Parts: sequence; C-alpha cells; structure tokens
Amino acid sequence: MRQLLGDYLDQRIVFYVNKDDAQRTRIDEQISQLEADLWAAVRGPAAAQPTPITALALAGMNDVINSQGYTQAAYWNRIPTAAWCLMAAIALCSNVLFGYRARSAGKVVLALPLVVSISFLLIADIDAPRHGLIHVSPQNLESLARSLRH
Repeated sequence: MRQLLGDYLDQRIVFYVNKDDAQRTRIDEQISQLEADLWAAVRGPAAAQPTPITALALAGMNDVINSQGYTQAAYWNRIPTAAWCLMAAIALCSNVLFGYRARSAGKVVLALPLVVSISFLLIADIDAPRHGLIHVSPQNLESLARSLRH
C-alpha cells in the first residue's frame, strides 16, 4: 500500500509539472490505474473485516482520490469567453473615454492602457497555470513526497 501511495504521489507531481499534453494524457491514465489499485487494496481488507479502523482507511483513501478530482476541476474551471469579451469592452470604452477627456495630457495618457494591459496579462496568466509567466507548482504534493521519504 505504501509503495502504491508513493507511486501515485510521484505520478501526480509529474502530471502537474509536465507541459506536454500527450504525455499528460498518458500520466493521467497511469494515475487512474493507480487509483483503481489503491481502492482495490483498501476495499478487500475492509470487506473482509469491517471495523471502524477499516472504515477510516476507506474514508482516507476516498479523500485521496477525491482531492485529485477537485484539483482537476479547478484546472478546468477557466474564465468564460463572455467574461473576456466584457473585460475587453470595458477596457476599450474606458481607454477611449480617458483618451477623449485627456487630449492635452501628453504622455500621461499611456498610463491607463499600460495598466489595463498588464492586468489583463496577469489575469490570463493566472487562468492558464501551466503556461505563461506565473507557474503554479504542486508544493503541497512535493512537501508530502519529501516527508514520506524521510
């Protein structure tokens, strides 16, 4: 069981740091197989000897498998296209109004488009955690892997 959990943890870390979609699909298949193996390893003894301790082990394994699903759902939950269109329209209108109002302001007029552009860049970068300037690493999984190896 410990070996299966270690392999599962290693595959989860590789899945989140990998940027190749084809390889990530293969890793996801391996993770699914490891989840099935983990569930089978816990389910057999729990069915043979149903005690509060085995029920706790089942609940713990269920939490392990559910956490992967919750994390995947968070990665899939993206900013909708309609929200992007609305943000672009607001940015365009505010820049046009600001430019119209500040015709004689000189170089200060470039500040608003620059700030809006940078904010859109950061929003888009956070929306795509595997690509861009900001990289989200699985620190919680890496910390767990280090603690299990000691």
